[in-house]
Amino acid sequence: MHKIVPCLWFDGQAEEALDFYASIFRNSRVFDVMRYGDAGPGPKGSVLAASVELDGNEFMALNGGPMFKPTPAISFFVKCETQADVDHYWDRLLEGGSPMQCGWLSDKYGISWQIVPTALGQMLRDKDPAKANRVMQAMMKMVKLDLDALQRAYEG
Repeated sequence: MHKIVPCLWFDGQAEEALDFYASIFRNSRVFDVMRYGDAGPGPKGSVLAASVELDGNEFMALNGGPMFKPTPAISFFVKCETQADVDHYWDRLLEGGSPMQCGWLSDKYGISWQIVPTALGQMLRDKDPAKANRVMQAMMKMVKLDLDALQRAYEG
């Protein structure tokens, strides 16, 4: 059990969103679903809150209503070892969402994700500033990150 768990705010789509996320990430499950009873305020049987484990990371979701919307100021960083991983997470999370620059996307629920190859951080931290600069310049021109193109920029 995690001590600190992000809570995602939804306007009636919490159950749908958690099922969607659990279908994308390996080793995932939805659990601890709390439903409204006779006292409401939501429709009886609908989800008040639920938890999901996405590849070992716990999240909570709350159907809190329309008063708050997600913002890209908070995003979830998905570390990808291969381009196949980048493609998988990017393509699935983008379904019904919107792409942004530099490997960011907003999914169909408005939640922001960064789909990033782990090698990018290593390249950007290179002691050779020319290599790191070339990689940064290449990344800034990308929407979905392309590991091969980043590697070519790194190698010069």
